[in-house]
This record gives sequence, structure tokens and C-alpha cells, in this order.
Amino acid sequence: MPGKEIPESCMNCREAQPAFILRGRHVCQACYVRFVNYKPFKRTENYRLRKNMPQDEPCRLLLPLSYGLSSTVLLHMLHEQIEVMRLKTHGPKGFELLVLTIDPSTISSIPAHDEAFETAEKLFPHCSFTTIPFYSIFDFDPSIGEVMSQYANASFQDQASLSNQERLEAFRASISTATSRADVDNILINRLIVAFAKKMECRGIMWGDSDSKLAAKTLANVAKGRGSSVTWQVCDGMSPYGLEYNFPLRDLFTVELHNYASFFPELADLIIPHQPTSENTLTKNLSIDELMVRYVTTQGEKYPGVMLNVTRTASKLQSSSTRSAEYQCNLCGALMSNKDAASTTPQATGLHSDSLTPRICYACARSRPELSC
Repeated sequence: MPGKEIPESCMNCREAQPAFILRGRHVCQACYVRFVNYKPFKRTENYRLRKNMPQDEPCRLLLPLSYGLSSTVLLHMLHEQIEVMRLKTHGPKGFELLVLTIDPSTISSIPAHDEAFETAEKLFPHCSFTTIPFYSIFDFDPSIGEVMSQYANASFQDQASLSNQERLEAFRASISTATSRADVDNILINRLIVAFAKKMECRGIMWGDSDSKLAAKTLANVAKGRGSSVTWQVCDGMSPYGLEYNFPLRDLFTVELHNYASFFPELADLIIPHQPTSENTLTKNLSIDELMVRYVTTQGEKYPGVMLNVTRTASKLQSSSTRSAEYQCNLCGALMSNKDAASTTPQATGLHSDSLTPRICYACARSRPELSC
């Protein structure tokens, strides 16, 4: 069979020469950028136009920046929106963007990447940047020490006399399995980001997760027993923390973000390349999150539409009635009804009554150190 004929001009603008294939269409670079930019542009419309929002108060949004591909690209896109809004003498005031970076060297063995902070401030002058260490969670969320003591096993005791860094390292060391460590780390990072956003009086958080990443997160949460929290962990809307969650890149694939970043060489100095897990790594040494990322990465290249359907299906889910949700999990913040709280009692988990309270959800209870050994 003869191959498909490549058009001589872009299938969108009909002017420039096509250089890329975008979802089955041959397009030029300018149309590619326009298409990718339009997706987050539509998802930030309420904040730009201040729909159903006070017009006389600043609308602050927080963007957690990990220097990964997705969050860096989102920062670039949102900064362009801010530049356009600032050029308009009349009209809505739009939003202010605060950028928070948790020092990656305090989370894992990744280098500090200090030079990127200065580079980002120069590239995006209309944003406010802050960087904090992971262990500053004790400063922004004072109750976390007590929560850790309730959650961890009997051999762990939080000692306030130690430095914050030592306290956090001791708690993380008490968790034995890769899945539980990754799960708890994600929860703590989320709590730190939320606590910072509240302190800065932000209205919402702009998460830089692409469609591929959201698909992996959805599958991982279901596998870990966190299916009930999918409705706010991967979907736009109000979270149990009282902050709006927004995922402007939810309709874009990782490969599309890679292409977008390649059009702007200045982003190369910011982005920390993703280091894929070695194929020789034993599956038992990988967390569920890492397994799902690997699965989505490999299968998403073959069947991108399937991965898109995962997040689209998740966005159609509705959270359980708030009337039946009287409690929040002390650790992850998930809403729990009386029935859910009862299911986490010591009799249900086989744990000692003095080591678990009814305010720990089922998913967090299953990842506790006693059960992760």
C-alpha cells in the first residue's frame, strides 16, 4: 500500500510548511505552540476574568515548581498569560502567580539545582519565587509532628529536641517498603504545599501534571486504596483543604510538552531531565507509583487515546456526599464518613488500640509501618 502523502502546507494555517504531526495532523511550529497553549488558556479563564470572584481582592494562585518538564512548561505558559494581562490597561486584573519550590536535595539524592532558582527569577519576572526545604513542614504545619507519631509504628517517637531535618529523616526511615515511602512522601509534600498556599492566602493551586502523569496517578491511587480521593487529586475543583485544585495541562500528553519545551531553548537550563528507572530494577523494589508511571509511559506511546480516557473517566466521577463525610484523615486529609472511620479501628486492622485513632483513613492505615514490613 502506498504511504500517506504529506501535505505541502500546514493543515491548520495553510501557510507555513508542516514540521510536526499533532494528533494526526501535519502542522507547523507556530500552530503547534498555539494548540498547546490554548489548552491551559481555557482552563485558567475563570481566574483571568475573575468570574464569580471578588474584583477588589488579589487572586493569588500557587504553582509548585519541581523543575520537571510539566511544571516548568506550565510556568512558561502562565507567565505569558500574565504578560498579556499586564499589557491591557482596562479589563480584569487577572491573577498573581506565586511559585514554590521544595528543595529537591532535601527530598532525594537529586542535586540542589540552586542556579535554576536565579534563572527562573530572571526568565519570569512577573512571578514571585520561594524555595523551602522539605523539613520546613514542621514550621508551616505545626500539627504534623503529632500526626506522624499517631501514624508511625511503636518504635518511632518524634523528638522535638532534634532538628527538623533529623525529625523528618527519622520518620521516613521508619517506613520500610518503597510503596509506603513514596506514598507518605507524596502526602507530606502535598501538605507542605497546601500549608504554604494557605499562609500566602492563595485561592488555589495550579498543578503541573500532564495527561500522562494524571493517568499514572489515577491508576496508582486506585491500586493503593485511595480511589475515593481521585475526584480531587486528579480533577479540577475544590479540595478537602479548602483550596481549589486546577490541572491546566490535563489535556496534553508528555510528548507534546517535550516538543513545546524544545521550541524555547531557555527552558533547557531549568528542566531537570527525568531519569527513568532502570529496566534491570526488580519489580519488588519499585513503588506502585513508579510501576504505574512505567506502564503509562510505555503503553501511552502505543495507545495515547487509552491514557486520555483514564483521566477523562476520572473527571466524570463525583465525590461522595459531604453530609456523610464528617471526618478528615489526620494524615492525607481525605474525607471519611462514620462508616469509613469505623473500618480503620484497631479490630479491623489488627493493630494495637493505642497506636491508631479513627482519624486515619483505610489507605493510610494499610501503608503504616507495621503493615508495610
